[in-house]
Amino acid sequence: MAIGSFNGPTLESARAAVEAAQELGVPLILQHAPAHDPYISLELAGKIMLALAEQATVPVCVHLDHGDSLETVMRAIRTGYTSVMYDASGKPFEQNLQETRKIVRMAHAVNVSVEAELGNLPHNFHGEMTDENPEAFYTNPEDARRFVKETGVDALAIAFGTVHGVYKAKPKLSFDVIRRVREATGGLPLVMHGGSGLSDEDYRTAIACGIRKINYYTYEALAGGRGIYQAVADHPQGLYFHDAAMAATAAMREDVLRILRIFSGGGQ
Repeated sequence: MAIGSFNGPTLESARAAVEAAQELGVPLILQHAPAHDPYISLELAGKIMLALAEQATVPVCVHLDHGDSLETVMRAIRTGYTSVMYDASGKPFEQNLQETRKIVRMAHAVNVSVEAELGNLPHNFHGEMTDENPEAFYTNPEDARRFVKETGVDALAIAFGTVHGVYKAKPKLSFDVIRRVREATGGLPLVMHGGSGLSDEDYRTAIACGIRKINYYTYEALAGGRGIYQAVADHPQGLYFHDAAMAATAAMREDVLRILRIFSGGGQ
């Protein structure tokens, strides 16, 4: 199985994920990414997610996604995040290695685990991708071997053909990259970013090859939007915001339930 990792830029999205995990009795990761700072601060998101985690009936980790600086990582650790990702994947390999090693040393000193990234995932939030070759972004297994050995990271996000955002065409995935990186890194937990929008079989194959954490947000958020559209259609006379929020929560919960069943080895 793989653990689902869900962004919580709103109370509704975080609640939906926790409620779905509790219904299925599976562990969960809630996370905040700096890209969502315009909607909610790292500190406020962390306090909300930590409160939900403490009340949950299943294990819940609170994670910093795509931490882009030492300052951001330290803010997350001070807030109480239980794990952090430091993303220097856009920098030269040696710089990524040296900076990540420093982050690992600091985080491990206070019992916080660290995820890093090798390879580069393109973004397709607004359909900006056209003819990119996914092989140009793949993680190199030998680079991964050295990186993991010299940094001591606890998990590694890798590039094997997924993208951030909405898929406009069928993704070109290389499951062989997952297998080779997992072997090169001694079975280290591998992470899938850009995890929304794949087929059920793609998820299952990726998990079988070694993916152990899957980031999922875009399609959950779209489900919440559809829930609000339906609520508006059902109440043409007018709609209270709290009812709209509850409609979004219910729709996102159903989407998370569906995906967590797949991640945990079940069906629909």
